[in-house]
Amino acid sequence: MTRKTLYWSVLIAIIVALPLVFASNTAISLMNAMGIAIIFALSYNMILGQTGLLSFGHAVYSGLGAYIAIHVLNLVGAGKLWFPVTLLPLVGALGAMFFGVLFGYVTTRRAGTTFAMISLGIAEMVAASALMLPGFFGGEAGISTNRTVGKAFFGITYGPPIQVYYLIAGWALLCGVLMYALTRTPLGRLANAVRDNAERVEFIGYDPQRVRFLMLVLSAAFAGVAGGLSAINYEIVTSENVGPVRSGAVLLATFIGGVGEFFGPIIGAIVLTFLEVSLSSFTKAWILYFGLIFLTMVLYAPGGISSLAVLHRPFWKARLLGRIVPSYLFALSCALVLLAGIAGLVEISYFLAESSPGGAMTLLGLKFDPRTVPPWLVVALLLGLGGVSLRWAKRRVAAAWHAASQELLRRVRSVEPTDRSALGREKFTAEQML
Repeated sequence: MTRKTLYWSVLIAIIVALPLVFASNTAISLMNAMGIAIIFALSYNMILGQTGLLSFGHAVYSGLGAYIAIHVLNLVGAGKLWFPVTLLPLVGALGAMFFGVLFGYVTTRRAGTTFAMISLGIAEMVAASALMLPGFFGGEAGISTNRTVGKAFFGITYGPPIQVYYLIAGWALLCGVLMYALTRTPLGRLANAVRDNAERVEFIGYDPQRVRFLMLVLSAAFAGVAGGLSAINYEIVTSENVGPVRSGAVLLATFIGGVGEFFGPIIGAIVLTFLEVSLSSFTKAWILYFGLIFLTMVLYAPGGISSLAVLHRPFWKARLLGRIVPSYLFALSCALVLLAGIAGLVEISYFLAESSPGGAMTLLGLKFDPRTVPPWLVVALLLGLGGVSLRWAKRRVAAAWHAASQELLRRVRSVEPTDRSALGREKFTAEQML
């Protein structure tokens, strides 16, 4: 058995076992949302990471695909059409592809800022149309459906959430394989070339606009698959599906995960979906925390989470990661202290802004009056202690990183050039890390 076959076998086994280990409806619903977000983020990375097109309206394609899919599902439920629910995401893909051809013909004529602004304009136009055309979009209430239509196929009705999970997981795996295979095709390579230098691509005889157009159409099709699955999972599609918030969310997920690696958007989709569910149930200011997370990633890890994993791969293969981990753990503890202070400041300020005078608030099981001095002293202490200790921890991390890099460089220089791959020099040489 080859290594790739082993990896895929383990991945499929994990996908099959997850709902059996986490069997609660809440956990399965969370995993369903993650699966849809993974397809959506990977489709967005086709134009952002692979083609270099920053779009502010990618939710247009997933949302319109969801609307078309839910209309078809309602026709099936009314007995006017026969179509298997399992293949309904294909309807969303074809619908989104149609709009990808329609809008992409206009938007892909230019790249850079022009493309971003045109995509934003189209997103606003579609979002406004969702309220102006209630016959198709359903107005503010949206369009609801029932996914348990038709006769059961081998007992599958898509009523239980676990059946929907396996449907989403299967489509996510299929779409992931297809999108990864696309990166290895001539079109995928040309998209990377257009991203890096469109003029050079044009010089060797290819049309950059055509490459951008094809990638956007294919990206819209995969986004439509995510929209179709969303219609099945939630059984409702509203104007929020085509709104700017959803477009911003997929941008955040892709950027946080990292656009430089194929698995980056997958990580970002999982992390952002988990944080959205957990933070929204914990605090009303969860959108502010999203902004802080995005700002932190831009400042300290602009390549995303995946770039951090790739950066540490040489240390892992050289068995030098243990020299850096202790300093990381110390920095993490300091960061948690600072984070506690920031969270306390945000929550107290938010509570005072929306509550009536004289009320008490509860935070982490502690009940106190935020209008007194002690809570503010605790917040100030956490902020000061966390900030000072984090600066100290930063120097410790830099020293540990430098020492490990020097050791890796020494090992690289002490072996034959043919053996250096064993030390993890796949993407980063020791000289580059120093």
